[in-house]
Amino acid sequence: MKNRIELCFENLEKQGKKALITFVTAGDPDLDTTEKVVIEMLENGADIVEIGVPFSDPIAEGPTIQKASLRSLKNGTTLDKIFECVEKIRMKTDKPLVLMMYLNTIFRYGTEKFFALCKQKGIDGVIVPDMPFEERDEILEYAENNGIFNINLVAPTSHDRIKMIARESKGFLYCVSSTGVTGTRKEFKTDFDEFFGTIKKYAVCPYCVGFGISGPEQAKKMSAYCSGVIVGSAIVSIVEEYGADSPLKAGKFVKTLRDAMDC
Repeated sequence: MKNRIELCFENLEKQGKKALITFVTAGDPDLDTTEKVVIEMLENGADIVEIGVPFSDPIAEGPTIQKASLRSLKNGTTLDKIFECVEKIRMKTDKPLVLMMYLNTIFRYGTEKFFALCKQKGIDGVIVPDMPFEERDEILEYAENNGIFNINLVAPTSHDRIKMIARESKGFLYCVSSTGVTGTRKEFKTDFDEFFGTIKKYAVCPYCVGFGISGPEQAKKMSAYCSGVIVGSAIVSIVEEYGADSPLKAGKFVKTLRDAMDC
C-alpha cells in the first residue's frame, strides 16, 4: 500500500500541478484552532500539511516559529495531545500529514512507540531538522517498519552531500532555500539554477523548497524550480495575529498561494 505522500505527488503530476505544503505549530494558540487551521488550509489548496511539534530549543526556526513553539508549550501542548488532534483531523481529510519535530522529542517519547502511533493516528512522514543525514539510522528502521517517510533536508551548503542525500530520499526531499533559520525573506541569495540543477540530476523522489517563502509571487516563482513549495512562517504569523479567529484567514492566504501557483 502506497504512502499518501507518494499518491499525492502522483496525482499532482497527472494534473500538471506543483505541490503546496503548508505548516502550522501545533497548540498555538490551542489545539482546537490547530485542527481548524489544518482543515481550512487543506480545503483551500494545500496538498500536504506539516504540523510542528513544539520544542523548547528549536534551533532551525526563526523568531516567528520559536515564539509560537514557546506559546504552545506554555499552553501545555504534549505529543499525546497532538496525536489526539491528528486523530480528529483524520476524520475530516485523507490528505497527507507530516510532523516536523526535533530528535530529542522522539527519543524522550520512545522511538518505537512514537512511530507505531504515527501509523495508528494517520501521520505519513516526519521531518527532523536537527538530525544529520548520516545519523538517520537512529530512526529509519522504526519509520520504515510503520510505513512512515523520514523526509530528508538538503541545503545549498550541502555541496558534495547533495548527491548522496538526494539519492537516499523518500516521499519528498526538503530543499532549504538559503542558509540560516526559518522565516519570511524579501529576497534570496542562493543560485537556484545551480542548486536545483544538482538536485534534479540525482533526486529519486519529488523535491520541494522551503524556508522564507512568504507570499503568492514568491510561491509561483520558486515552484518553477521544483516539485512544490513549503510555506510556514507566513502562516504562523497569521495565527499569532488572529489567534482563535485565524483559521479562515489562514485558508484565504493559502488560496492566494494556490491560485498564484496554478495560473
